This record gives sequence, structure tokens and C-alpha cells, in this order.
Amino acid sequence: MVKLYSINVFYKGVKPVQKKAAYELTSFGFFQRSGAREFMAFTSEVLVERTAVGQRVTVKEQEYKCHAYVRSDKLSCVVIADQDYPVRVCFTLMNKVLEIFSADFPVSSWEQPASDLSYPPLDSFLKKYQDPKEADPMMKVQNDLDETKIVLHDTIEHLLARGEKLDDLVLKTDKLSGTSKAFYKEARGATCCVIL
Repeated sequence: MVKLYSINVFYKGVKPVQKKAAYELTSFGFFQRSGAREFMAFTSEVLVERTAVGQRVTVKEQEYKCHAYVRSDKLSCVVIADQDYPVRVCFTLMNKVLEIFSADFPVSSWEQPASDLSYPPLDSFLKKYQDPKEADPMMKVQNDLDETKIVLHDTIEHLLARGEKLDDLVLKTDKLSGTSKAFYKEARGATCCVIL
């Protein structure tokens, strides 16, 4: 199962300033959580520091992927997820987070260190995006298409199996005239062409 661990918002000044953060660390042991949180904050800060303005980067570290985006106004977001989490969904999430943050906080406050890192929209995003198929409309549509494709394949296989059984019955019966059997074979040939 895919997992989203953290969302951090920074302002990339001379030194990155952490503005807001949210973490989902329940998969870590209780005594490991504070260390994991510190490591994720540190990694996020280093990524923002080393990412050029206007750039998006993804860095793989062991079984995690760290995604960073620094906008042209230097507002930045870092998402840490497992390696199976879809990259496109991470960058969509970061765009949304930065849009909401910039609407809620004036530009003049971005360079100031944050007194409180909590920010309810980040917690909501972290919870909502744990399942990327539900959070992202494109993934949801793709998932629905995949399910429909499976159902169609199953239906076609059942119809073909049913048609083969009908073929066997027609060949074995004595009750159909030669004309009826010929009509069936021609109809069956036309149907096969349509299905394929």
C-alpha cells in the first residue's frame, strides 16, 4: 500500500525557513517517531536549499522518495512518500498546498520564522492523499477504466465459452435439419467477426 509521510512548506530565502508541516508517522514505532520527524524536516530543508527556483525534483532515499517544488516566488513544498506513491499526484498535491498557503498568508510573512508549524489544511491533505486513487481525479478515472476493461474481458470470455458450448450442442443434435445447421454456422461466423 502506498504511503504519504510528510508535507512541509518552506520559504527559500538565504536559508530555507520552515513555515508549516504535517506528518503521518503511525507506521513508525512510538520511540522512532520523533527521530523520523526530525529527519524528514532536515531532509526537506536540504532539498529546498539545493533546488533551484522554479524547479521540481524527486530524490530517492532508501525506500522513500522526496519530492520538492520551489516556485518562482520562492515559496516551496516538500512531500515525502514511499517509492510506490505516484509522482504526478505528489506534484499536484504540492501545487494545491502552495496555492492555499499563499492565499492564507501574506507574502510579507513568508520570510519570518513560524512560531507554530501546525496548519489544518496540511493535515487534511495528508489524510485525503493517503489514497491517491481517491484524491486524484485522473487516477480515479484510470482505476475505473481498468475495472471496466476487466469486466469487459470477463464478459467476452464467458460469451465465447458459451458460444463454444452451443457449437457442440448443434453438432450433436439430430433434431436440427441440415439447413438450420448451415444457417447457425454462417451466423456464428458473422458473430465471431464482430466480436474480434
